[in-house]
Amino acid sequence: MSLEINLEGKVAIVTGAGRGIGRAVAVALAKAGADICVTARTEAQINQTAELVRSQHRKAVAVPADAAVASSVEGVVDKTIAELGGVHLLINNAGVLVPISLLETSEAEFDRVMDTNVKSMFHFTKTVGPHFINNNYGRIVNIASVGAFIAAPSRSTYHTSKGAVVMFTKSMAIEWAKHNILINAVAPGYIETDLISHISSDETRLSRYLKAIPLRRLGKVEEMAQLVAFLCSDLASYMTGSVVVADGGLLIS
Repeated sequence: MSLEINLEGKVAIVTGAGRGIGRAVAVALAKAGADICVTARTEAQINQTAELVRSQHRKAVAVPADAAVASSVEGVVDKTIAELGGVHLLINNAGVLVPISLLETSEAEFDRVMDTNVKSMFHFTKTVGPHFINNNYGRIVNIASVGAFIAAPSRSTYHTSKGAVVMFTKSMAIEWAKHNILINAVAPGYIETDLISHISSDETRLSRYLKAIPLRRLGKVEEMAQLVAFLCSDLASYMTGSVVVADGGLLIS
């Protein structure tokens, strides 16, 4: 087997693809040869991501959608198949962090986090499932977080949602293994995205966080994207139900 990530002939759906890790994943998969459906709520952002995919000489379709609404997700999958000829890879990346204490968290804010981080994954996985099963092939990568394993104050809803991502990944890996559908997760640490801008914009606070990371730096979105591309490829053909931590050594420090 060649030690090359080759996704020629594959079609991927990437959620939360308007920026950050999602955008980097879409570009990385395109560089490996896949055609991409990029989806998120903000149309202007996913249109920009689609142009980056096309700059890699791959096909792209941008579909604005609310991933927490089943009918909206069905529309994304239907359009992907109609315009790109199928679907083989799913990257459940949509995510949000609301850093407030439990007593300040409204039900609407709780629902927003769980809808974005968990329900979107449920809807997309369930919707692509019949297509993957029919083809006896599929690769799903869910974006979890080190927040599934360590806790911090004012993030109870976020940590709960990412713990759910991990257990959903493991359970569905068992359920669909017989269909040659491999389901894994990536658990990033502190990555340079808008999600942690409240940390990275404060030099004193950032310095404190970096002291807890053995590599003494934040991760880059491209580093997460390369890992996702690997998990989508034949190089990871004996991996399912795995949660791959990429955190600069945070969890072992």
